[in-house]
Amino acid sequence: MRMEFLRRTFWAATRQDLDCFVIDNNGFILISERPQEMGRFLGEVDGALMTQLLSMGVFSRVTMYDYQAMCKPPTHHHSASQPLVSPISALLTATRWLVNELLLLLLEWSAWGSWRGDSGAEAKAVFHHSHKHKKQDVLQPCDTTYPVFVHETAIRGANGVVECGSCQKTFMMQQIPSSNLLLLVTDPACDCSVFPPVLQEATEVKYNATVKCDKMRSRKLRRRPDACHAFHPEENAQDCGGTSDTSASLPLFLLPLGAWVLLPQLLR
Repeated sequence: MRMEFLRRTFWAATRQDLDCFVIDNNGFILISERPQEMGRFLGEVDGALMTQLLSMGVFSRVTMYDYQAMCKPPTHHHSASQPLVSPISALLTATRWLVNELLLLLLEWSAWGSWRGDSGAEAKAVFHHSHKHKKQDVLQPCDTTYPVFVHETAIRGANGVVECGSCQKTFMMQQIPSSNLLLLVTDPACDCSVFPPVLQEATEVKYNATVKCDKMRSRKLRRRPDACHAFHPEENAQDCGGTSDTSASLPLFLLPLGAWVLLPQLLR
């Protein structure tokens, strides 16, 4: 069943004066009246509702670890003052800036750029983009943690009220039979924006010196073997390969030639 057909059927069978969602067992919205909300996490769209479902035990928070993440390196600022720059470093910086400016000037005012203005503009844009791309931060391997929300299958239905200050937001949740989907119906009249969104942001794990050293010792770098084992005593080389003994077959060689000669006569 296609998602669009399921979405049209769902909205034809539900009341339009309510907010209705179909979410999966991890809290991601599959069907919503607003297409921009489809595929997003419920806690990001409605933090009040997700917070209430967590407090009722409908969803549970599980911490997951990513041991192959990439993070920005820490920046160390020993003081608020700028570090001393050596004369050689200052000269190199000035030279680099001067070369960049000369290249931009050539791209703008050269004869090639004067009669092909569009191409010169494109080259300038590419130069700016590549120059800007080099200034991006370099990432380094790290470990991160991030929350994952899982539906408690023992709770098939729930309803309640969310206190949002000046109003109350009622909701109802029901599991869709023979699936991992949940139907959520809420009252759109109450504004619960006072609740912060529930996000699934990753956080870098900070290790102390002892744990960091232990992890570096346990993560040994992979290396190539010291010797190349290209032969095994139990292997029979006559059973392998054999492509060097392949010879051209005369019938197969004459078949394309005969087809090229006979095909025009057959098509007459």
